[in-house]
Amino acid sequence: MNPVRSRFTKKLNKEVESFTSSIDVDKRLYPYDIAGSQSHVRMLAKCGIVSPKEAEQIISGLEGIKTDIESGSFKFNDELEDIHIHIEQALIERIGETGRKIHTARSRNDQVALDTRLYLREEITNLIKLLHTLQERILKKAEANLEVIMPGYTHLQHAEPVLFSHHLMAYFWMLARDVERLKDCSKRVNIMPLGACALAGSSLPIDRQYVAQLLEFPQVSENSIDTVSDRDYIVEFVNAACLIMTHISRLSEELILWSTQEFGFIELDEEFTTGSSIMPQKKNPDVCELVRGKTGRIYGHLFHLLTMMKALPLSYNRDMQEDKYPLFDTVETVKSTLSIFADLISSMEIKKERMEESLTGDFSTATELANYLVRKGIPFRKAHKIVGKICLVGKPLEELTILELQQFSSVFEADVCPILAPQESIKQKTSDGGTGLAQVRKQIETAKCL
Repeated sequence: MNPVRSRFTKKLNKEVESFTSSIDVDKRLYPYDIAGSQSHVRMLAKCGIVSPKEAEQIISGLEGIKTDIESGSFKFNDELEDIHIHIEQALIERIGETGRKIHTARSRNDQVALDTRLYLREEITNLIKLLHTLQERILKKAEANLEVIMPGYTHLQHAEPVLFSHHLMAYFWMLARDVERLKDCSKRVNIMPLGACALAGSSLPIDRQYVAQLLEFPQVSENSIDTVSDRDYIVEFVNAACLIMTHISRLSEELILWSTQEFGFIELDEEFTTGSSIMPQKKNPDVCELVRGKTGRIYGHLFHLLTMMKALPLSYNRDMQEDKYPLFDTVETVKSTLSIFADLISSMEIKKERMEESLTGDFSTATELANYLVRKGIPFRKAHKIVGKICLVGKPLEELTILELQQFSSVFEADVCPILAPQESIKQKTSDGGTGLAQVRKQIETAKCL
């Protein structure tokens, strides 16, 4: 019998039963539900609401249920709509009437808030570890290819020469911000909601601070109505996850481009590529393509949650049951993406010669030529115009002679010729955070200290 239908004379309509059930989605919360229930009953015993013997029975019974679920012997029943009712009913069947005391001084409203907070707190820790691993792989790949030169791009057009290591490290710092966002989000996840009950708190002499201590929460929620109606922490987490996926999707797009015959900058390992059902020669970057597609799905989860919450009156409403699938799918998708990408980055081959070859005759040292004129005292806008006219000649800059350059400005001297080569252009970049070799080395050392 469903314990929440005590005032009803009719059984729930079968279609409604199926429609309202969440057990297929929320059963993964069982370890958090059991841990929360065990801490709750310890508090009830401390406060004299249940006896120590009853608390021992309940805690032991819950441990047995956990073992059954993990072994696969636990029977889920479609008539019991969620994991909370399943565990409570199983406890009653296991230890008898004492099991009915487990729900004293709590509601499923604060119970589910506790479970999702415990779940998300753990998963944020897991995601931060995965982000750190991916950062380490990026750092290692950048160090191994420290002096490789490639075109830097704006508008997907050759802009200025940059070190490949510098380009790759841009993703390191994106991921660093992702780590900081998750850490910050964790502060708002890590608040203990149990004791808010349905919405108004409890008239029984409970000790919320004790439960928080047992479950290692640094604080308890301040307002019981807000507590049971709050899903900000889930929305905030999924928003942070969207940015993680945005960053990996951007990297995916570059790897897809770089692995084409037109670019030829990298080669992805066969373990991370797929073939064609009809074209034997194909080696497709499907992992990267799927990341782009899955990123859109995570964006959809964010809008799902925001739309779900946007006009809900206080306090709890059943709409909020629909927070589980977007939360769980976001966590699993981001985890698998980060895990796979760490190995993908480690295994990809960098085509140094092809990168450097692509810079030949691309005019990407034009900015350095303008800066040369600035150092000779010519205002930048005038220098920009002079170099623009030089580019119209159509001859690669590195092939121009000093006499040809002096036709455009008399200030050109022999010392201009070396900086027209991409390798020399890189050396000119001495500003902090720039693509100069010394600055990239400094950047990598800074990254290692994080």
